Amino acid sequence: MPDRLRVLGAAGVAQIVGIGNIPVPISETEIRSVQTLATSEVACTPWPYLQAGQRVSIECGPLAGVEGVIVRAENGKPRVVVSVTMLLRSVAAEIERDWIGRIQ
Repeated sequence: MPDRLRVLGAAGVAQIVGIGNIPVPISETEIRSVQTLATSEVACTPWPYLQAGQRVSIECGPLAGVEGVIVRAENGKPRVVVSVTMLLRSVAAEIERDWIGRIQ
């Protein structure tokens, strides 16, 4: 625990990546990717990490207020498919990623 506090007290450290109190290493490949993105002149925008099976709430667009489950969220695609269960029936709708608000 003293090492953890010393690391958190270091300049530029916001938090330690991990699961609960257990630190988890980040691969060098991911670190290099983030560094490349940060130093590039490409406009980058934070984007929610979505994966199949994840419950979500739609907060914008014509389906605002509906909750569902991500069926398909392909990397690089601006749209996702959300399944909404109603009366023991499921309906899939393709929506814009930015319609999704809080992710559960």
